[in-house]
Amino acid sequence: MRKLVALLFVAGALSIVSCGPSAEEKAKMEAEAKAKMDSLFNSASQAVTTAMDSTATTQPDSVKK
Repeated sequence: MRKLVALLFVAGALSIVSCGPSAEEKAKMEAEAKAKMDSLFNSASQAVTTAMDSTATTQPDSVKK
């Protein structure tokens, strides 16, 4: 009985492991992740540039005379 339970457990574990995403699905997920990262990077870069431009054009009160 123990051998049968062990065999069924191993068969079940292997069937669950083999149900992963296919190569096409992995490539699609990687492409989507890359697009999201590029979008985030571009928006962050634009925000930093805007912040630097706004601070470069204004002077703090301690510098103004």
